[in-house]
Amino acid sequence: MTQTPSIAFAIDREARTPVFEQICDHIRQRVTRGDLLHGARLPATRALATELGVSRSTVVTAYEQLVAEGYLSSLQGSGYTIRAMEGVEFAAPNPSPTRAIEPETTPTRLPFAPGYPDMRLFPYRQWAKSVARVCRTNPQAMLLGGAAFGNFELRQAIAGHVAEWRGITADPAQIIVTAGSADALEICTRTLAERGEGIGLENPCYPPLRRFADARGLVTRFLPVDEHGAQLPRPEQDVRLSVLTPSHQFPLGGAMSPDRRQAFITWADRTGGWIIEDDYDSEFRYAGRPIPAMAGFDRLNRTIYVGSFSKIFSNTLRLGYLIVPQALTDHFRTSLERFGLRASYMPQQALAEFIRDGEFYRHLRRVRRTYGERRRYLLDRLTRDFSDVGSLVDHQAGMQVAFHLRAGLDDTTLAARAKELGLNVDTLSHFCATGADYNGFLLGYCGFSIEELEQALTRLEQIFDPSHRSR
Repeated sequence: MTQTPSIAFAIDREARTPVFEQICDHIRQRVTRGDLLHGARLPATRALATELGVSRSTVVTAYEQLVAEGYLSSLQGSGYTIRAMEGVEFAAPNPSPTRAIEPETTPTRLPFAPGYPDMRLFPYRQWAKSVARVCRTNPQAMLLGGAAFGNFELRQAIAGHVAEWRGITADPAQIIVTAGSADALEICTRTLAERGEGIGLENPCYPPLRRFADARGLVTRFLPVDEHGAQLPRPEQDVRLSVLTPSHQFPLGGAMSPDRRQAFITWADRTGGWIIEDDYDSEFRYAGRPIPAMAGFDRLNRTIYVGSFSKIFSNTLRLGYLIVPQALTDHFRTSLERFGLRASYMPQQALAEFIRDGEFYRHLRRVRRTYGERRRYLLDRLTRDFSDVGSLVDHQAGMQVAFHLRAGLDDTTLAARAKELGLNVDTLSHFCATGADYNGFLLGYCGFSIEELEQALTRLEQIFDPSHRSR
């Protein structure tokens, strides 16, 4: 056994590296350099602690870490000794100087990406106060949902919200908190439809819906959209579910007429089918009050209502909700018990308090006013500067505008040119399945200031060949 070597060195009290790790680093480096040979006994933990001016437990932690890594051996009553490395070279840690890590920022979206709120308007301080209050007074609510359908107080708040804003009378027992609208639609199809059954989708519609239906093994039946909204399934189509956007059709805009709504409700009663109402952005109506939901029109008899907080509040919160008829609550509970609830419990109690304290509605009024100004600017510019290449219908609602191109212009070709100029222009043809023929752009405006829209529209003008524009 060789003589006990000295391993004293200067501890850096200002470093971010913990003291025990500094001790580990020093010993590793000396072993790698060959300063500490196999069998060398290290100083006793108490002696080294006194020499370095640290606690004995710190030295014990460092020694035990090196035992775990294979640098040291430890025998009861014999202290700590250097182990044989058996020809293996251990790379000596050579940490680079600590540098400041730049904080992550919210990804910049290109104009005119549709459907995204402007997170620069998010009430961060007010939201933080709600979260802090829950952490202080009811921390268990951040991890324990308390019910199969989600946080009860949030479901109470949602019941009050839809009664005032959507004309829906529902008990909290009918409300299910979901991980957004996509999760809500999956829960509905999993609970109400079997593989091989028909599902009616509007044409045009949100493309992920088509892919989702295919993945679930459902037979998609497309429902053409006219000036009254989606058309009824034909008898031979054998549709079990119909997914509709009656308050604001996506992507064209416009509301379903009362007659067509009643016709769908009659169809569901007669066939035993179900209507899934995707009410994705109905709070954003810029003239008068929001149009009452179809679920309220139907009194939640054959209609399942899908709502979301991502458009109003935050697209990163990933919370939405389902409101189901009383007759279906047990079926949905069984489905959730089998497959589980995906919605995170953590923000639910905080969101309930945020709604109850009125902060949610203050935020909604503020962003609706701001989005309304941005919408007005976009429509004025499109009408003034782009009238020779297309037209639009002002539905006074939503988070995006459908701009229809005139004949002879191809939306896909023009969108590719726009992309080269740093614009994100969705084409109306992209939302169409077989049998629908729409040619134009879907232009989002909520996530961009008027100055950003102004610059983007100037670039958008460049995609049109001047020789094809007549003024």
